[in-house]
Amino acid sequence: MQDSQVIRVLECIRQGKIGGGESHLLSLVENLDKTKFDPVVLAFTPGPMMEQIEAMGIDNHVIFTEKPFDMRKWGQVKRFLKERQIDIIHAHGTRANSNIIWAAGSLGIPVIYTIHGWSFHPDQTFLVRNLRILGEKYLTKRAYKNISVSYSNQKEGRKHIKSFYSTLVENGIDQKKFSPDNKYQDIKLELGIPVNKTLVLFLARFTKQKQPLAMIQAFAKVAAVDKSLHLLMVGDGELRDEVEALVDQFQLRESVTLQRFRQDVPDILSSADVFVLPSLWEGLPIGLLEAMAMGKAIIASNVDGTAEVLKHEESGILINTENLVEELASSILSLGSNELKRRKLGDKALETVRQKFDVKNMTTRIEKIYTEVFNARQRNLKEIS
Repeated sequence: MQDSQVIRVLECIRQGKIGGGESHLLSLVENLDKTKFDPVVLAFTPGPMMEQIEAMGIDNHVIFTEKPFDMRKWGQVKRFLKERQIDIIHAHGTRANSNIIWAAGSLGIPVIYTIHGWSFHPDQTFLVRNLRILGEKYLTKRAYKNISVSYSNQKEGRKHIKSFYSTLVENGIDQKKFSPDNKYQDIKLELGIPVNKTLVLFLARFTKQKQPLAMIQAFAKVAAVDKSLHLLMVGDGELRDEVEALVDQFQLRESVTLQRFRQDVPDILSSADVFVLPSLWEGLPIGLLEAMAMGKAIIASNVDGTAEVLKHEESGILINTENLVEELASSILSLGSNELKRRKLGDKALETVRQKFDVKNMTTRIEKIYTEVFNARQRNLKEIS
């Protein structure tokens, strides 16, 4: 590769809504060296992430589908790749890769596949889980290079896919954007939450994975004991209506505030005293790292990548998914009434992120992978010609 040549890289993701993988993509695109890399973003649904990409002045496009392996869209994807003269592709997540891999292969464009979290999970039926494993085997074999975001993510892949190999690149956080030293908007004031309330924050998609219903069930127990605690839940997803119904069932409207997804995440995190992530599984959750970067006390499930980042009773509280509601409730009550402990846990969480999870280090490692993959493709093209 000549020094003056700019690599056109397609960043491909399943949706335009904001989630962990989408936040990762935003940070990556923003921090790429634009003198060496020309990013193009393709999503399979519109949403606020794509609006932010547009505001950055980054070339972007939506090919709408909510299905994995949607063969009806593959020809359209292929035409898009040819029109944009893409050099390499970075697929973020299973669904994005499943809808890009055929077109990429037919054009000889190498795919880098970041597994933000596997599509197979322990709670699935035997048939569904094994079909998902077969799908991941297909995708990881056909990718030129696989990236795992955590050691447990990598280990899980090797457990189920014998030939699986990946490079470990942990997620990174923009520590200028997410910093306790910055000034933020007063979210409590905006939402009418009394200033003397200890604010517990759930900031995630309302899906089974993130367990928003367990969050409400646990907080119903908390509210019956300690009226000084208030829960703020921010997010959208298929369980949104059930969350609303459960809040009404437990008569929690005075102690629970629900908000649709918002883009002012640093402001929201700044207002929180305790951040809660009761997921059933995780790769390496961006939301967790963002809360840590803000110096927040954290309660999270003892699963996958989360347990790699948090040390129990040192940089956060880890709870078991087998007894999720009870342990979540007791941990919130204990931490909510202990400001000194919250401060100590938050300080240690902040220190961990500053040492290990910086977005610049992450971007530099990914840029190196881009360059290696591009150079390999150029060599192959010369050999063919």
